[in-house]
Amino acid sequence: MSASFQLSLDPFGKLIVAMSDGTQHIGVVVVRAFPIADPLRSISILSPEGKELVWIDDLTQVPAQERSLVEQALQGREFMPEIMRLDGVNSFSTPSVWQVQTNRGAAELVLKGEEDIRRLSPTTLIVADAHGVQFLIRDLPSLDRHTRKLLDRFL
Repeated sequence: MSASFQLSLDPFGKLIVAMSDGTQHIGVVVVRAFPIADPLRSISILSPEGKELVWIDDLTQVPAQERSLVEQALQGREFMPEIMRLDGVNSFSTPSVWQVQTNRGAAELVLKGEEDIRRLSPTTLIVADAHGVQFLIRDLPSLDRHTRKLLDRFL
């Protein structure tokens, strides 16, 4: 961690960071440098103007109260459901409608084209639907056979 800090919320739910020099910044934003590859490391707390105020090397080393507020802020900012299973597709040509099970429940997404499936690593994919929602496939080999077979038709 580059600086000592304390986090709190104002009455309107805005995140406040109090620095060791006594300065306070209201409405700060928390962002991850590597949200998929290394979600617990390399986290920055930015002023509303975008200036970095605090760099967190390892979130597990942050005191519990601050860690909880950082995690809450990140959850509010990041929305990327993880696909756990692909139940079906209406067509193997695009656009196609996919019925999926995610870590947030059942969902339906529209895949405009094969280019909306991006490979981040040999086992990790991001699928962008027609509405701009990005779905994560964290570990392709761990998915069930039916899901992998359907995905292979688009990869």
